[in-house]
Amino acid sequence: MSIFGATSLSLLILLLATLFQLSYGDVGTCAAYSAPYLPTACYGNSSSQFPSSNMFAAAGEGIWDNGAACGRQYLVRCISAAVPRTCLPDQMVQVRIVDRAQTSRSRPSSDGATIVLATPAFGTIADPSAPLINVEFQQV
Repeated sequence: MSIFGATSLSLLILLLATLFQLSYGDVGTCAAYSAPYLPTACYGNSSSQFPSSNMFAAAGEGIWDNGAACGRQYLVRCISAAVPRTCLPDQMVQVRIVDRAQTSRSRPSSDGATIVLATPAFGTIADPSAPLINVEFQQV
């Protein structure tokens, strides 16, 4: 293949990769947790930490980052689950990290999840009765 042909092919592949993004972000697992939410590892007993939308989450150990995750916001989308039709199609939720899953007062529906969503946030992207789902997530 000539240099011109290799360069053209590389440019074509780059263009296609840009047009058809292969992945939304990182992939992990997601569980749910419900009230009581206080106290939290990030902000203690302050109820002002919770967004009015109730779209918040606890960080699993993979994203906790020694507490640096506090206040971070993530876009989360359900991509699969053990039970078919658990994910709500084309739904995404933006959540704020307010706690650490490992030490949260309310226990997650499944241990070891990458991110644990408050019940209202979890129900936005998946059937609330599911104990664990697979998600794509991206920090915003």
